[in-house]
Amino acid sequence: MKTEDLFVDTPIVPVVVIDDIDQAVPLANALISAGIGVIEITLRTDAAFAAIEQVARECPDICVGAGSIRNAMQIGQVMDAGARFCVSPGFSDGLLDEADARDAHLIPGAGTAAEALQLYERGYDFVKFFPAEVSGGIRMIKALSAPLPEISFFPTGGITAELAVDYLDLDCVRCVGGSWFVSPDRVRAGDFSWVTAQASAALRILGDRPE
Repeated sequence: MKTEDLFVDTPIVPVVVIDDIDQAVPLANALISAGIGVIEITLRTDAAFAAIEQVARECPDICVGAGSIRNAMQIGQVMDAGARFCVSPGFSDGLLDEADARDAHLIPGAGTAAEALQLYERGYDFVKFFPAEVSGGIRMIKALSAPLPEISFFPTGGITAELAVDYLDLDCVRCVGGSWFVSPDRVRAGDFSWVTAQASAALRILGDRPE
């Protein structure tokens, strides 16, 4: 399976921060209820590894991945925890070498043509475009895609529900990452009904779910 195939049924990927392990499964179930089949749990808190493991074990209907991968060791750690894909804000030779050795579904980050070309030379034709809006957004992706038509993008960073529609209209964009419907404050408060409602609304905007 190619890495981008993991996102065929879920074009909007929730990028989440989990502070409390008890939030992990209820959050995943809230997203599943909305029709979201993928979750990216970022390695920004002490609870992240345990959250990935718990969601992978208890929520088979959602494809769990790890975000904010920053070093090679983390690739093995998250895969051992049950992550099916890894997302990094950038890349290094060490990170790419470890992903190759582990046969990991890594989505490395690129923000320039030089970075995208380096990744393509290493065999990556599906990359994270980050930080999307700060790096030029849709105009920048169009500019990159013209001379690099072989590469597909997963833009993340500053994307809203409305922007998601415009990004996904681009043939070179396979999915987008967003956090507007998984607000950390709402997750901390345990307001999972809000998450389900907002995630459902996001999918309706794309026409992927009926009213």
